[in-house]
Order: sequence, then C-alpha cells, then structure tokens
Amino acid sequence: MTNPPPPSSGPDTPTTGETGRADAAASDPNEDEVLARGTFTRLAEPRGAARLAPDDGSWHQISPKYVWVQVISTGAFLAVVVVGMLVLALALHQTWAFIPGGILSVILVWTLAITPRQARSIGYRLRRDDLVFRRGILWQRLVAVPYGRMQLVDITHGPLDRGFGIAQLKLVTAAAATGVTIPGLAQETAEHLRDVLIEVAESRRTGL
Repeated sequence: MTNPPPPSSGPDTPTTGETGRADAAASDPNEDEVLARGTFTRLAEPRGAARLAPDDGSWHQISPKYVWVQVISTGAFLAVVVVGMLVLALALHQTWAFIPGGILSVILVWTLAITPRQARSIGYRLRRDDLVFRRGILWQRLVAVPYGRMQLVDITHGPLDRGFGIAQLKLVTAAAATGVTIPGLAQETAEHLRDVLIEVAESRRTGL
C-alpha cells in the first residue's frame, strides 16, 4: 500500500521560518522574562461581569516608574493651575477664577488618585499572529495589531521619561484606528520589543 504524499503548503500558508520568530516571542520563557523585568506583577481589571476580560496567556505590563512620571507631570500642572487661580482671585480680585480653577483642580486630583490603578491596567500580549494591547479601568480599550500590518515601530521619550529610564513604543499601521502606543516601558525592554516586532513584521510581510 502506497502512503499518500504529504499535503503541500499553499501560497497563503506561512512557512516555518516566517512563523518561528513569532511563536518564540509568544511562548519562549526567556522572552517572557526579558519583557517582565522590572514591571508590575498583577494586571488590574475593572469590576463587573460586563468588563473586557483579558484572555488566558502571558500578559506583560509596564514599569512602575511610569506612575512617578505621570504623578510629577500632573502634579506640576496642578500646581500651576492653583497658583494661577490664587493670583487671579486674591491679587487681581478676579474671584470668578475660583470656578474654573476649582473644577480643573478637582479633575487633576482625581487623575492623580487613579493613576496607579490605570497604570496597572496597561498590558500587552504577543500572540502567534498579532500583538494584543489593553488599557483602561473606566474606559477600556482592547486592540489587536497583526504583525504583518505593522509599518513603523517607533520609540519616543521625553525629559522625564529619560530621567526615569522609560520610553514609549509606538506601533503604526495602515489603519490609524489600530495604531497602539505602549507607554512606560523600560528603555531596554522597549528596544528589545522593537527589534522583535520588526523582525516578525518583516517575515510576515514577506509571506503575504
């Protein structure tokens, strides 16, 4: 009896070389260890059955230093608002300044209070065919970015980011709605993740 020939790979079937790096990025314990170094250890989720619950798998988070950057920048803005409000109201006798200044101050104080939990809600996961990004407690966002659609992987950081050794990783695709910016990554992690995503994206585009 003659064994049937093995099925051939069609033009749309990714080869082992094209998918190997993506599989390694999604399941390699060493890869997970690099991406998890110096990050939060527990993903914060909204309460309630209607939330967008993350699927099972290895979710990576951002550096706690991101919280300090946000607290310093928001706190500095709050100080400017309070000083401006007091100067207008007390020195220039423009008491109307208490209304917008007070409202803005309350919003900024609330932002400061929820910043740590918001930061712990940010996570990303490397799957076989895409990168999944999630963030938000009150307003949730969950988006999947296919590797083959990535056009640009960019690292940016401001003065405060550099001072704390963190950066933002921006993923640009053909559709602006699916673009993703992952904030608060350690500089080393951002550079490593950029290299991984560029390599996988190039292999996937070659296989399209």
